Amino acid sequence: MQRAILFRQNSLEVGVDSFDYNAPAELYPGRNRKSAKKFSYRRFETAADAIRFAVEELPEALLLGACIEIDERRLSYKDIQALYASEQYPLEKRSFA
Repeated sequence: MQRAILFRQNSLEVGVDSFDYNAPAELYPGRNRKSAKKFSYRRFETAADAIRFAVEELPEALLLGACIEIDERRLSYKDIQALYASEQYPLEKRSFA
């Protein structure tokens, strides 16, 4: 089930349908000492690129604690997954077969 409400901005609810995938974004991966790969803070030209990287490249243990910041608003890993799963997501998705 997709979450309709992603986050609140100044008491206004912002949903998947009105999300700006073209906004610049910053990714803060979660921390996990057991993960062999080390990932650190990254800036992306678009939120769509940050979301794709988080879902397709981060190990699940790091995705669980990850957040994406866009215009001083933070998205949790559940928000990231909902945006990636949305029909409005603009990039081609990798198949996980």
